[in-house]
Amino acid sequence: MQNQPVLYGGQAVIEGVMIRGRSRAALAVRRPDGSIIRRSIPLESWANSSLRKIILVRGVLVLLETLLVGMKSLTISANEAAVDENPEVDQQISPVAMATLLTVSLLLGIVIFFLVPVFVSRLAENAGANNFVANLVEGLIRLGLFVGYVWVIGKMNDIKRVFGYHGAEHMVVHAFEAGKPLTIESVRRFPAAHPRCGTSFLMTVVLVSIIMFMLFPRDPFWFLIASRIILVPIIAGISYEFIRYAGTHQNNIWIRIFNSPNLLLQDLTTRKPDDGMVEVAITAIDYAIALDDGRATPNDDTSTPSTEPYVPVVASDAGAGDTDPPDISPGF
Repeated sequence: MQNQPVLYGGQAVIEGVMIRGRSRAALAVRRPDGSIIRRSIPLESWANSSLRKIILVRGVLVLLETLLVGMKSLTISANEAAVDENPEVDQQISPVAMATLLTVSLLLGIVIFFLVPVFVSRLAENAGANNFVANLVEGLIRLGLFVGYVWVIGKMNDIKRVFGYHGAEHMVVHAFEAGKPLTIESVRRFPAAHPRCGTSFLMTVVLVSIIMFMLFPRDPFWFLIASRIILVPIIAGISYEFIRYAGTHQNNIWIRIFNSPNLLLQDLTTRKPDDGMVEVAITAIDYAIALDDGRATPNDDTSTPSTEPYVPVVASDAGAGDTDPPDISPGF
């Protein structure tokens, strides 16, 4: 049976772009000498099992896999971007260290964006606010923390460059989905915002949490805390389904209205890329497509990055396939 089209997406990394394909993620990074290296990263089998077809469950799997692949991509890109400074360094994260980083990242996210608003909103509750008002205050605090976090990191010079690559990643995905040639001139015609963005996913998580938590009582206190933790996977699953649907129904007026805050937020997480950034993004998506088509050999060995050219593709038959995730890129 013929495979369905892939919904390509990925994330920006240090001086590079990662694009997820069917079985591997393709990474392209600009080295200090100006060359572009390519590496492939195998995807996790547990995240691509039959569980991926189950609604709500697949959103959690995609989030975990994206965090894991994203960490690997960031590690590789950081090494390659500084290869001239440390030519002998080839750091790899062990499975234990990767699991530890993933666990700590998730716990910090839950504490900062889910539990801190609960404790702060208790001040409004103690001042006499009813459950509705206290839950609303909690949600607004959560929204403010998230937007503030995105705004603050966007002021860092190094992150500004990452945001430029983020814009380039979105633009090449737009070009592919529109069936246009993957050239710098063609890609530059497309916007830097995309409905299937990790920023959109996280913003949707915040908005869905505000609506969902409004339905739950705030007493007893242990239930309040437990509900904010237990419901996180469900909220992530619902948010994923919305982003997935929005990404393949971009012409639907209601989807455009509901998704407009997500696209507005991307003004903080994307920058107009320069031609060099677009070239890296094109290399990444070309490599991902070539891996899927069997025209490129997987390069999973981090000690021998590929710089050999291959024949690039011209996007065609880009469709709304439903076998792969949106370009979720937490933090970027």
